[in-house]
Amino acid sequence: MPIEVRLDERLRERGMTLSELSERVGITLANLSILKTGKARAVRFSTLEAICEVLECQPGDLLVYTQEK
Repeated sequence: MPIEVRLDERLRERGMTLSELSERVGITLANLSILKTGKARAVRFSTLEAICEVLECQPGDLLVYTQEK
């Protein structure tokens, strides 16, 4: 998939677990896991905003476009 989700990297930088992010953002662990593994088909802006607020980052820090080879 040409859109990569870099949630793991941001969590590592912040020293935060996916479970902790789930609690702070108010999104289920299952839904965050789907996003983290790149299996999500869509992301609501409100979800992206909440994650960015907690992780103190920009959407471009979480989502990266890469051309398929």
